[in-house]
Amino acid sequence: MVARQNLRTPAVYVLQTLAVAACYYAGGRLGLLYELRVDDSVVSPVWPPTGIAVASLLTLGPRVWPGIALGALLVIVHLTSPGTVSLGPLFASTAAPLCAYWLLRRAGFRTDLSRLRDCLSLVFLGGFAAMLVSSTIAAGTLVVSGDLTAGDFWSVWLPWWVGDAMGVLLIAPVLLILPRVRSPVRWSRWREATALVVAAAVLVPAVTNAQGSLLFVVYPLLIWAALRFELPGSALCALFASFLATGAATERTGPFDHLSEVQIMITLHAFNAAAALTSLLLSAVVTEQHNTRRSVEDACKELVEVLEHLTAGESAPHGRPQREEGPRED
Repeated sequence: MVARQNLRTPAVYVLQTLAVAACYYAGGRLGLLYELRVDDSVVSPVWPPTGIAVASLLTLGPRVWPGIALGALLVIVHLTSPGTVSLGPLFASTAAPLCAYWLLRRAGFRTDLSRLRDCLSLVFLGGFAAMLVSSTIAAGTLVVSGDLTAGDFWSVWLPWWVGDAMGVLLIAPVLLILPRVRSPVRWSRWREATALVVAAAVLVPAVTNAQGSLLFVVYPLLIWAALRFELPGSALCALFASFLATGAATERTGPFDHLSEVQIMITLHAFNAAAALTSLLLSAVVTEQHNTRRSVEDACKELVEVLEHLTAGESAPHGRPQREEGPRED
């Protein structure tokens, strides 16, 4: 039995590592479908592998980092022939998620995202701060190798950083929350969930393909999802809206028609960031309020039970009453 357990542990680790590599590579192929070119460099407005990597580290632990490195290597091989220059992006793609994991653990991050501080940590530590590592190393490697001039450093660094950060803010919450999602119990919740799905399926494609700037119409839908279905509903809505908007931006259709590359990047990044922040922060506030209300209700029930026990104890007889003796007659 001990030998079998010892053999099972390495096998599970290898399978987990390969699964992380496969998911990272699949996310990279998906991200490359929506790419923008900046100074002859391919940049994805939303890079899903960073969200997959951060969620994998938070769920499985830092020991699966070889899977992240292997997946990043496969993506690089798909793009170009690997060489010395590829070591920079490979190291950056592995180091940034590990940095995000370390920062989040230091901040006491909880993967259920039930607190506002957890969502803020994911945004500012796991997304904005940690992804500075990947964009700086990757863009710096291009400059050192001569593939990018020093004057074009920031024009590549900024979209690289934003793409990696958006991958964390849009993909990681969905992967962390989905295993904990439970189906609605009441029929009224099923009807409302169906109405939300239908509204998103109709409204978001119409907005992202309309010629006018109507992207702001999506935000009431995100607010509805956050208020009624908390993070699972709002995160999925934000991800759906972001990918449709990213597809319209890469194809230069709808609200991104007749815009320059810089205008497309600014508009798309502003929309994705606002959608991610709205879904994360608003749903976190709603979840905290619901948890506080449940805690207060549980405390009130316990207090009522204690009072009932105390009342029952006071009304119970404390012993047999003594019989009163009459006057003794001699």
